[in-house]
Amino acid sequence: DLATPTAAPPAWFFKAHPEALPVDRDGHRLSYGSRQTFCPSSPAYRRAALRIAEALAERYADHPAVAMWHVHNEYGCHNDACYCDTSAAAFRTWLRNRYNHDLDALNHAWGTTFWSQWYYSWDQILPPRATAAPPNPTHRLDWRRFCSDELLSLCTAEREVLRRAAPHIPATTNFLVLRTIDALDYWRWAPELDILSNDHYLMSDDPEAEIDIALNGDLMRSLTGGPWFLMEHSTGAVNWQPVNRAKRPREMRRNALAHVAHGADGIAFFQWRAAKAGAEQWHSAMLPHVGTDSQIWRDVVQLGADLRALAEVRDSTTAAQVAIVWDWDARWALELPSQPTGELRYQDLARDWYTPLWRAGVAIDFVRPDDPQLDRYQLVLAPSLYLVTEAAAANLARYAERGGTLAVGFHSGMVDQNCHVYLGGYPGAFRDVLGVVTDELFPLLPGETTGLTGDVPPAATADLWSERMRLTGAEAVAAYADGPLAGHPAVTRHRHGNGTAWYVATHPDQDTLAALLRRMCQEAGVTPEHQAPAGIEVVRRLGAEANYLFLIDHTGKGADVAAEGVELLTATPITGSVTVPPGGVAVVRESR
Repeated sequence: DLATPTAAPPAWFFKAHPEALPVDRDGHRLSYGSRQTFCPSSPAYRRAALRIAEALAERYADHPAVAMWHVHNEYGCHNDACYCDTSAAAFRTWLRNRYNHDLDALNHAWGTTFWSQWYYSWDQILPPRATAAPPNPTHRLDWRRFCSDELLSLCTAEREVLRRAAPHIPATTNFLVLRTIDALDYWRWAPELDILSNDHYLMSDDPEAEIDIALNGDLMRSLTGGPWFLMEHSTGAVNWQPVNRAKRPREMRRNALAHVAHGADGIAFFQWRAAKAGAEQWHSAMLPHVGTDSQIWRDVVQLGADLRALAEVRDSTTAAQVAIVWDWDARWALELPSQPTGELRYQDLARDWYTPLWRAGVAIDFVRPDDPQLDRYQLVLAPSLYLVTEAAAANLARYAERGGTLAVGFHSGMVDQNCHVYLGGYPGAFRDVLGVVTDELFPLLPGETTGLTGDVPPAATADLWSERMRLTGAEAVAAYADGPLAGHPAVTRHRHGNGTAWYVATHPDQDTLAALLRRMCQEAGVTPEHQAPAGIEVVRRLGAEANYLFLIDHTGKGADVAAEGVELLTATPITGSVTVPPGGVAVVRESR
């Protein structure tokens, strides 16, 4: 997989083109001396990037060792935005195209009558640079959209250069589907690549990082509609976190095979040989500084044997009964300043709903809110959809009307694509399908909780959010037990057409949310992939000739799990049950 070197322009380029260096939001021009220190809108950078991509492609187009082109590296990791005048001009061009050269349409979309922000000419519009007071939210949202598109235009331009020279070689670029990265709208990026690949690294402060592996793997599988390629993960510690934790015994193997379970057809590491010098010299590698007399090396060799044993799993995929709605516009909009609370994190809210289903062994896809094929799912969850278009909201409502089970989380359906509030009561675009209306929001302070009562576990609580809601057709499943909203509904259920729509108008504790999701699954007819003891992750990949049951132990105790077939990692026939070793993995080719 041969990469273009365009993520790290050399010093001579910046000496010749200092204007290509990026400018931050405060107006400071950054220096070279690192990677990705360039302005994405710079014409000089684009010319140089395409020139070297063309030279590379012409030289290696017919080389027998080149299997794939790797365009750039980790777009948007360090320079997702530049605020210089060149970027400002590119932003204005993007806005003209978005608003059909109609400045009045932009002013309406941005609500610029507020705070005297009305624009009388396009050249008055700037990037959302640092200001004295909170910025215009739609201005910020359009800026996020522009930055994603600007980097995508660089990616596709390089891809076209490579394709012209070698149309037979597929192209990819490594996504960063990570909890800490949200720069790019990968729904827009995915169709532009021949193969989707991802980089995934564990966060040392995440006590259940295995959930992050699963969630991000399922999101990658959903983006591509099938298998994908893990271009980077680590054999041990990384070098860029406050504390860089080494992986525990057997953890690297579990990580790698969990990626395979969730759709990866290729497993690769950064990096091959640990660097002696440079910014990533303390990043782990397949071949550590100490050499082959190391546990990491022995684990890598064992993983190679494991992957060889799992070769037949390639091209198999997963059939999910449940979908979680995922939208980068909604993510960006939710985390803009001046929200009712600054405590909401899109990825955390989605993970809260994902986790109980993952623990139960329920297969999950991620979908766009406007996905036209929602009917293939028995249950569709929208944990956090603050921004939603009228068309997407109608699409979700039709899904319920036709017999599906829809569940919507709090602070969803509140604004349209321009961040304009849907008037008439919350949750805005979802009022009718949910059968409720809210007249005032009551976000909770950090550390503050409220009790819940009704069809919920004893001592149920919630935090982060509450709202004063009345029923307009829905039934109350749970209510607030105390505080200013005592007695008001907190969780509702509404028959809508031939289906059901739930509204979770607060942030329940983990056990309570799990109980609610369990009831939703039961009513929708959703069943786990396989029965296994708690702490055993269960994933099934479906192939043309066989199905493959992945069982991953996260307890450190191991377990026996009912199964029939052949355990591929040990080539052992299985009758009745398979033993998952402590902290280990079993993969069963199931008997049909």
